[in-house]
Amino acid sequence: MRLLIADDHPLFRLGIKAVFEKQGFEVVGEAANGLEAVQQTLRLDPDAVLLDVKMPLLDGIGAAKKLREEGYTGLIVMLTTFTEPALQHQAAEAGADAYLSKEVSPAELARRVLDLAEGRAGRFVPPPVPELTAREREVLTLLARGMTAKEMARYLNLSPDTVRDHLKRLYGKLDARGRVEALVRARQLGLI
Repeated sequence: MRLLIADDHPLFRLGIKAVFEKQGFEVVGEAANGLEAVQQTLRLDPDAVLLDVKMPLLDGIGAAKKLREEGYTGLIVMLTTFTEPALQHQAAEAGADAYLSKEVSPAELARRVLDLAEGRAGRFVPPPVPELTAREREVLTLLARGMTAKEMARYLNLSPDTVRDHLKRLYGKLDARGRVEALVRARQLGLI
């Protein structure tokens, strides 16, 4: 299987290349940024491309999108330390086939890429983003501004009890126990 590795850290590329070659892959190219990754992938047409999510000039998600727009049909695997669901959704929308953590062992990474290529693993599905009502989105925005329930009630022209009800439903949808957890989860999901 022919592979291109794109990551802005030379030592990481070197290590991944060694592991994949040991597993029988042929590494046909390397790139230090997203623009190089797109250019080399289109020129070399590898079976798969590993893209770091955060790279200079063009990030991995932008590179994946550009590759799909240019007609690349090979495997696109996002490789990252960032596990935020919002990034996973962006990667899926850009056309990535997998979103894998750099925290797995190199041998496990090679196995997963091979499983994807041979059809033993399906395309990844990002975690679901909860559907918020317009009012819940409004309450979330005010929560992010640091408003208390009483301040929100005045701002929205609602009773404090109604605002607390909206907050409870919002916390439930975000699987959060309170204000800080809700804001952290909402940021991870790309809701704010």
